[in-house]
Amino acid sequence: MTKGTTMLRPQDTSTRETKRLDGLWSFELDGDSAGRDAGWFRGPLPSPRDMAVPASFNDLTADAAVRDYVGDIWYQRTVRVPRGWTDQRVVLHFESATHRATVWVDDHEVVSHEGGYTPFEADVTEFVTPGEEVRITALVNNTLSFQSIPPGVIEDTAAGKAQRYWHDFFNFAGIHRSVWLAATPQARIENLTVVTGFSGDVGSVDFAVETADSDGLEVRTVLRDAAGREVATGSGATGSLRVDDVHLWAPGHGYLYDLEVQLVDDTGVVLDTYHQSVGIRTVEVRGTEFLINGDPFYFKGFGMHEDHSTIGKAHSPAHLVQDFELLDWIGANSFRTSHYPYSEDVLDYADRHGIVIIDETAAVGLNMGLGGGIFGGQGYTTFSPDTINETTREVHAQAIRELIARDKNHPSVVLWSIANEPESDTEGAEDYFRPLFDVAREADPSRPVGFVNVMLAPHGSCRVSQFADVLMLNRYYGWYVNTGDLAGAEIAWTEELTGWASEGKPIIITEYGADTLAGNHSLTPQPWSEEYQVDYLDMNHRVFDACEAVVGEHVWNFADFATTSGIMRVDGNKKGAFTRDRKPKAAAFALRRRWRKDA
Repeated sequence: MTKGTTMLRPQDTSTRETKRLDGLWSFELDGDSAGRDAGWFRGPLPSPRDMAVPASFNDLTADAAVRDYVGDIWYQRTVRVPRGWTDQRVVLHFESATHRATVWVDDHEVVSHEGGYTPFEADVTEFVTPGEEVRITALVNNTLSFQSIPPGVIEDTAAGKAQRYWHDFFNFAGIHRSVWLAATPQARIENLTVVTGFSGDVGSVDFAVETADSDGLEVRTVLRDAAGREVATGSGATGSLRVDDVHLWAPGHGYLYDLEVQLVDDTGVVLDTYHQSVGIRTVEVRGTEFLINGDPFYFKGFGMHEDHSTIGKAHSPAHLVQDFELLDWIGANSFRTSHYPYSEDVLDYADRHGIVIIDETAAVGLNMGLGGGIFGGQGYTTFSPDTINETTREVHAQAIRELIARDKNHPSVVLWSIANEPESDTEGAEDYFRPLFDVAREADPSRPVGFVNVMLAPHGSCRVSQFADVLMLNRYYGWYVNTGDLAGAEIAWTEELTGWASEGKPIIITEYGADTLAGNHSLTPQPWSEEYQVDYLDMNHRVFDACEAVVGEHVWNFADFATTSGIMRVDGNKKGAFTRDRKPKAAAFALRRRWRKDA
């Protein structure tokens, strides 16, 4: 079976219970893809080693063959189902598995999922017995093809087959986020959507609830403020709650209400309950303005990566807290989840702390012309029947649906980005992307939608930006072009940005940056020095400040991060304002002065 996009994250409530399955799992690589046919899921893996979950597996062993491995990857552990779960519906929930997975419970295949950064689950009630042990086996695969998001290709080399991909970050893989067993009642709440608004001091929370096995039962809703006081109630699966003296969620002010959804019988007994945090706010694009709660908002922050030494793309609460503390220190109010959906814990934290998010799918690398000096010549056509095609677009559409289904209720998310730096100056690109914007708007009519434009499709040549509500531009004047010539870069950048401003849409500069080796200094600003990075940023800021249509600046990148090896990358991408271990470069202090000057 394959689970679709309708699911709620596991949660402990008065009617629900969870068991987190993180820790050490058995782990085995399967380069010959023999395990499925051999039935490895039917018993202990033949030659396992220990592996941490959650974690990228790549950097946890002292073995280059493991770090660069591509293919089938087996995870397995035995767990005991809580004995109190008799008569409950039991669900096995993976927050993610990169880039796809098939899962067995004992000998039973229960779910398959494509896509490395969104959750999937299976109802395993019939395969488990409360109080007894059960074997969980996950076959993860990290191979990229033209029909995966992100794409890649397996090429024949003198040394054998090798994975090539076109995204400029390392292809970390494995089980990066938590795995859960969860118990719910059989009669249950299945899905919940909230859309908020306000007029004056009166707020509104529109809700739509989906239930299962609930004939004869009633849906009730209770909204409580941050102090736990009941402020509104409703009944029925859909409706709108009126909130007097509304306390708005706003950038820098993460005020949250608690919406409790109850499933009750005709005697008033609560059979199921689920809690959803709610931030009441509005988002609107008006002309060249980006408005939150009717007020113009200016994005200050970064493109970021889920990337840390040792654990790779694993979610870590300690690293989460540190990164948000650094965002606060530097004066950032926002970031983009470049270039994939982040852990749901990250969005929860942003909700609570008033940080604004541009939420992006994993559609990065849909551009065979981009490589140049970074990846070498490509030799492929981006959009064609044999490369990125209609099958790819269906996978991409599902990735958009799953992202929005997962993150639609987060007040921190104000803008969907459906792709990063795709080819966008061809007829094939226009035909590919037109329906994907429709998919996003159908899934969520309440937020603007955009994509991130690459420098190879400058103003006047891009055929996809017509579909976007907001223009998001990645530009490296003074780095990849006009290298070392900031005066020439400023002239060229100003000229192009003036063209984009004539479109009458808000512009967010979603990437600008220069690689910088921490500790490398120069009396005269030279590329790779800390002084050049500061002067480069200053030049960009002069260009932005002179253009009224620019409503945001996201430096690339928050911190240095791992990439595939190559002569353009010295131990990874060094464009961070912080090093990979979060030490500030001179640029971090320069950004702090700019972003906190009004504080």
